[in-house]
Amino acid sequence: MQASPITPTVRLLGLVSLFTDIASEMLYPVVPLFLATIVGAPMFAIGFIEGIAEFIAGTSKAYFGAWSDRVGKRKIFIVLGYGLSAVVKPLPGLFPTWGAVFVSKTVDRIGKGLRTAPRDALLASHSTVENRAQVFGFHRAMDTTGAALGPMLALIWLWIYPQQYSNLFLMTLIPSSLAIFATLWIRETPKITAPTTAPTAREIWNSQWTFWHTAPPEFKRLVKWLTLFALFNSSDVFLILKAQAVGFSATDAILGYCLYNLVYAATAYPIGKLADKWGTRITLIMGLGIYALVYAGFGMARDVWMCWGLFALYGIYAALTEGVSKAWLSNLVYEQRGTALGVQAAFASIAALVASTGAGVLWTFVDNALPFYVGAVMAVVTGVGLLTVREKA
Repeated sequence: MQASPITPTVRLLGLVSLFTDIASEMLYPVVPLFLATIVGAPMFAIGFIEGIAEFIAGTSKAYFGAWSDRVGKRKIFIVLGYGLSAVVKPLPGLFPTWGAVFVSKTVDRIGKGLRTAPRDALLASHSTVENRAQVFGFHRAMDTTGAALGPMLALIWLWIYPQQYSNLFLMTLIPSSLAIFATLWIRETPKITAPTTAPTAREIWNSQWTFWHTAPPEFKRLVKWLTLFALFNSSDVFLILKAQAVGFSATDAILGYCLYNLVYAATAYPIGKLADKWGTRITLIMGLGIYALVYAGFGMARDVWMCWGLFALYGIYAALTEGVSKAWLSNLVYEQRGTALGVQAAFASIAALVASTGAGVLWTFVDNALPFYVGAVMAVVTGVGLLTVREKA
């Protein structure tokens, strides 16, 4: 009987992500509503906050991914990354201003950057080319189950205590603490050996630069196409705000986001298994096709019922792309996976800053449908471009 690729370490990392996403997603759909209604922040400011947070997350992923490869350690980055995020999430509850939201989100994203590439490299080391999409799919399913539970808990809290956003920020300490406790049981991969001295920041930067120039051509081609798409893929908060503009109440907007995460969580693992059979390329292209339909639909949406269906379809897009793209990237690089995944995240984060800030400007000064139409077109362009990339180096 073939052993399951879902090892104890893979399960444990999934559990850590589940608890962390419960905490994060208790706030994710609430923060734009909090900024828009309680704090009174303008739309372009909301877009900038989302963009700069993702920019910081991605650039720090590249740095810490390379550092993780150099020192031959994964666990310390994972523990510290989840810990840092846990500490700063409650800040807006203590200081209800958009500045506190900005600080909380940016430092939280540094924590995400600290842990993500080392964690994904550890996941990759516990898988093979034949089951890698399945392993990443399992992790995304656990992660997104937390992302579905978090908004539900937020809704229950706001139903019992209407408009008490500040205390909701403080409540994130409970699942965050469980996540930190679970990280303590993670074990390093035995194959990793550490050098005698820690690298300097200059050495890490040089290693990233050297890696990019020596990386397999197919890896670089894939990263370029993913980055092009990311330049026009604005933050999910715009989907929530668009649904509210169409007629969703604050509660409906959070429920729509819950629906997206429930569909994502339910389909990520089986789609990961299918991707190992179909191939990561065709699976990712299918996901981009669904993305184009969803974003075009949000651009045209005038009725509430349309948004419910689009949120559900968006969950299938995420399941077809998030874990699958990481599996494809990992299959193209056999060494320095922490660096490789971090470098891709850095490009994506710079693009996210452009995408979310640009979407906020277009929404504010042109039309709230335009960011969605642009995103739909670029998803199609990227899907066609990926036909030129091979699945293996």
